[in-house]
Parts: sequence; structure tokens; C-alpha cells
Amino acid sequence: MATWDDVDRLARALPETTERPTYEQARSWRVRDKAFAWERPLRKADLAELGERAPTGPVLAVQVPDVGARDALIADSPDVYFTTAHFNGYPAVLVRLDAIEVGELAELLDEAWECRAPRRLVTEHRDQ
Repeated sequence: MATWDDVDRLARALPETTERPTYEQARSWRVRDKAFAWERPLRKADLAELGERAPTGPVLAVQVPDVGARDALIADSPDVYFTTAHFNGYPAVLVRLDAIEVGELAELLDEAWECRAPRRLVTEHRDQ
């Protein structure tokens, strides 16, 4: 299963990625100052909403192309992916970091990066 070290290593391998804390001092990975993945501890409202379904391990949030993609990830792997009301209408998914395989995490981060990177940079990255 994946760790924060895996997230950091995989995210930083993507072109022009930097790590910078969020305003809540959580880790976030950015391309051209646009966050594509970030540490997302569950808040009181999240815990109340999720109840017994709330994960106890680390939670990563990642950008996805659209809400439909998020819903598909959750439908395909509900033990790995989830969301809360806070993300209604927003193209991001929450990931149980201790439940995702490193290879799947790499694909997810690559797609998240592509959602936020400038098209020219995405094209250059694909051509490599």
C-alpha cells in the first residue's frame, strides 16, 4: 500500500512539480502553482457525515477531470476512493492512502497533474 513518501516521490517526478503547504499547513503538490494533490485530513463535518465509514488512515485528495470521473472511481473501488459533501460539484476525489496500490497511485497522480498543468507542458510530458 502507498505512503506519503510514495506520493511525494511520484508527484515530484512529474514536470515542474513543487511541494508547498496549504493554508492549513497540509502538504500539497502543485504544477505552476495549481494544486493537483494534497493531504486532506478529515474534518469534524466529514467525520460526522461518514460515521463508521470514515477511514482512520491518511487521506489524499486529488484532482480528477470531472465529477463523472470521480464518481466512476468511487463506483469501481469504494474501498479506495470516496468523497464528502464538501466536494459536491468539485472535480476531486479522496483516496484512502493505505488502501491504494503504488502503481494505481502513480496513474492517479499523473492524471491529476494533467488536469492542472498547461496543455503545452502536458504535450511535452507525453512526448518524452
